[in-house]
Amino acid sequence: MKSLILPILAATSLVGTIALLNPSSASAGEIHDRQVNQQERIYKGVQQGTISQQEYKKLETREAKIAAQRRAYLSDGDLSRKEAVRLTNAQNRTSRAIYRDRHD
Repeated sequence: MKSLILPILAATSLVGTIALLNPSSASAGEIHDRQVNQQERIYKGVQQGTISQQEYKKLETREAKIAAQRRAYLSDGDLSRKEAVRLTNAQNRTSRAIYRDRHD
């Protein structure tokens, strides 16, 4: 059992080290995961009837713009800190809009 734990810990620490050395790749994944989460929140709001069709269209437009911006930033294969901050700020604004639309 102990012989299996050491290689797993080594692999885990290697992945963590790579993420620290290249924060942009980790940021790109986090941004994508958050995008998926926000889509789920929008769909739940539509299913529950708390988000109207007009609100849904606006939110989807915002999400599409963020996704397009993310693709454009990643087209060179790297996401800079500045680009990650811009995407995160856009996602923060969209997240607040989702909250407002679900609770109005």
